[in-house]
Amino acid sequence: MRTLCRKYTLITGLLCACLTGFAQDHMYSQFFNSPVYLNPALTGQFEGDLRMDFIYRNQFTSVPGSFNYISGSIDYNIPKFGGGIGLLFTRSSEGTAYLTTNNIAGTYSYSVGSEGFVLSFGLQAGVSNRSIDWSKLVFGDQIDPRLGFIPGSVSTADQPLFNNKFYFDSGAGINLAAGQFNVGAALQHVNKPNESFTGNPAILPMRFTGHLSYRWDLNPEANDDEQQKSYIIPSVVYYKQTTAESLSIGFQYKRRSINVGLWYRSGGSNGPSAAVLSLIFDIFTTTQGGEKVRLGVSHDVPVSGLNYSNTSGTSEGSIGYETTLPSRDTYHKFEGARRCYDFY
Repeated sequence: MRTLCRKYTLITGLLCACLTGFAQDHMYSQFFNSPVYLNPALTGQFEGDLRMDFIYRNQFTSVPGSFNYISGSIDYNIPKFGGGIGLLFTRSSEGTAYLTTNNIAGTYSYSVGSEGFVLSFGLQAGVSNRSIDWSKLVFGDQIDPRLGFIPGSVSTADQPLFNNKFYFDSGAGINLAAGQFNVGAALQHVNKPNESFTGNPAILPMRFTGHLSYRWDLNPEANDDEQQKSYIIPSVVYYKQTTAESLSIGFQYKRRSINVGLWYRSGGSNGPSAAVLSLIFDIFTTTQGGEKVRLGVSHDVPVSGLNYSNTSGTSEGSIGYETTLPSRDTYHKFEGARRCYDFY
């Protein structure tokens, strides 16, 4: 019973910390399979006309309370200005009280460049809703020192007047594809929205994301089609949001329709670190039409800060689809230039 008591106290304490402290955005291990979430400048930066991506993250499976994250996006490539328009939906559900945040945003990108490089600028704007089920919270006066949680008990703790909050949210990004390099940066929550339930300010801090990738052709002399070659793709992704930061370093081996990745993610000075294994399948591709179906899975194994036997790690699954529409415009603003879709 003491263990149960401590468990409820821990869950309540963690959730209260989330409500009163600085919020922290979730991060995907398969960042390359959720490009619009990574950086709005990647909107429309692909070979076909229409792209749809969906990714799901189940974090710390064995920890009491669910930590689930979903992102879905659809974007359209507009060759006349080398960019595109898109729509991004993101949902997070954390803890036994279902602290939930939903966001829907429009994205836009515009590019400049030549045959040698493409520089893209992106904007993002949308509305978020944050809500919580106060009835699911357990407070200290609902826990008996000997018996643990008392079913049916009602806490005398004062509850805030509101259980949901709407606010405007915005972001911006930039991306450069030049030669074998792809580098970009994004800034989210630029307007620093107030997401408080209580009336006391709770400012959502800005999140910075920086990413760098290099594509190494293992046999550059071979006169093979791009999709028949083999590549090593090392990447670095850096996140920072107030005092929380994370650095992911790793590489992918890409051979035809199979992509295997191995990563190490640092949790910063206070957070847990993890090793990540990813496996990606391009199960159907059409070279001339730019049509592709992609399935991806990955698993994070804690290497410091957390015990795998207590958390069961973190798993992700993703699916993506790219297609070319019958009314495709054959005009390309940057004919021959390498774009970010050539990576990963």
